[in-house]
Amino acid sequence: MNEKIMEAVEKVSPSVVTISTITHAQDFFFRTVPIQGMGSGVIIDERGYILTNAHIVGSADKLEVALSDGRTMGGSVIGADLATDIAVVRISAPNLKAAELGDSDSLRVGQVAIAMGNPFGFMLGGLTVTVGVISALHRHIQAEETIYEDLVQTDAAINPGNSGGPLVDEDGKVIAINTAMIPYAQGIGFSIPINSAKKIASDLIVHGRVIRPWIGIIGTDVNEALATRYALPMSEGAFVLRVSRNSPADVAGIEPGDIIIQFDDTSIVSMEALKSAVSKSRVGEKHTLKVVRGSKLLSISLESSA
Repeated sequence: MNEKIMEAVEKVSPSVVTISTITHAQDFFFRTVPIQGMGSGVIIDERGYILTNAHIVGSADKLEVALSDGRTMGGSVIGADLATDIAVVRISAPNLKAAELGDSDSLRVGQVAIAMGNPFGFMLGGLTVTVGVISALHRHIQAEETIYEDLVQTDAAINPGNSGGPLVDEDGKVIAINTAMIPYAQGIGFSIPINSAKKIASDLIVHGRVIRPWIGIIGTDVNEALATRYALPMSEGAFVLRVSRNSPADVAGIEPGDIIIQFDDTSIVSMEALKSAVSKSRVGEKHTLKVVRGSKLLSISLESSA
């Protein structure tokens, strides 16, 4: 481990916490039994806000947070978003050190990635660090009942104990939040980009839930086969199949058969690209869409809603 990596670990370590949970369930004989769980988290605000995974704390009846300096205390769940596996926990304690958050939009494949957390809970009694590289970006992974989008892939080891902990760059900035919810990941791990996690955390802290922007379009990808069949003027974009009545798209004048090719400054090559662009915006923001309708190129203003 080189000097720069060691300095990064020392910088972030005071902000990494262990989260233990107790959930009560009924056994085969309908007796209530406690089920213990364990994960990690990272302090993102000196007021006591901690980023972690939703699957760690979502159904917990009791939380205990252990700090790097040995202090332990109860915590409360501010909010959890199962769709992204992000949750915010809050504790009340003095002298908390918040981690510095990086910019996940500037990540590059091949750069060093440091996964931090407590993979075996209190059994080993301390922080564990695994080092690797970012091996891929913008991964979409099917996991049980949901699809996790736009994940960071790394070969730094991630398992249930350090799930919820930070993925850190060589400068000691948090670039993603680790998740161990991918059932078939062997030799690779996945993390939620910190820019996405920050947006989710902000909604959870302010509203207690995630408020997602919506424009009211059902569509499909434009491809060569579709373009040939319907004599479309292009072979990529988001083809509008249906517009929800009184939705932002309806109010703006978007019609079935339109092809959306740009959302603000983002080129739209597929329906997935449109969904991604909308998801990164905020409710109530105004946007300009470039739309192909027949032989015309239109510029349409639209304001998203919740």
